[in-house]
Amino acid sequence: MDEFVATFFNLEVVRAASPILLQGLWVTIQLIVVAVPLGLLGGVILALLSTLRSRWVRWPLIAWVDFFRAFPPLVLLMFLYAGLPFAGIELGAFGAVAIGFFLNTSSYYGEILRAGIESIPRGQMEAARSTGLGAVQAMTWVILPQAVRNVLPDLVSNTLEVVKLTSIASVVALPELLYQARQAQSVTYNPSPIVAAAVIYFLLLWPAVRLLSRLEHRAVARR
Repeated sequence: MDEFVATFFNLEVVRAASPILLQGLWVTIQLIVVAVPLGLLGGVILALLSTLRSRWVRWPLIAWVDFFRAFPPLVLLMFLYAGLPFAGIELGAFGAVAIGFFLNTSSYYGEILRAGIESIPRGQMEAARSTGLGAVQAMTWVILPQAVRNVLPDLVSNTLEVVKLTSIASVVALPELLYQARQAQSVTYNPSPIVAAAVIYFLLLWPAVRLLSRLEHRAVARR
């Protein structure tokens, strides 16, 4: 048991690695602050485009969403980071991750929001228009708030997945939390920094998990 604790829960190793772990946590937080709003913005745009009846918009939109939902995000990151420089486009690690997350997560957010918009009775739009609101105003102030409320648990759940997905940024040498933990492990020859990183992820995500649980219970209670 002592050997197990010394290998995976070595507090001295964690204490020595804490400065670079905190640096990695800061980069992870920056990545979350960029990736989640970008994904939501892209999702709103895709959801609004899905309401258009033109097949010239609908079919390319379906192809776009299906492609980025099916394409592995890890491969996408590697292509953006290591492939685009051959075309003369240098994004850097953070830029490649931000764009990759935007392309991937906006497709998921877009499908969630599209389902929310479709859950609103068509009469809501007609009633809003009858009060003198334009189509954009009606969508912004009447339809979208109700749609977001209807799919809020799904939005929170997807956001949790986005936060956990930030750990794959380590493959393009972005010094986020997991990358720094692996660096510390390679120096100390001890996996305790990886365990510490897992604990930090848990503490970061647990409040959102509890929020999601409350939202799901409320959604069930309203039915």
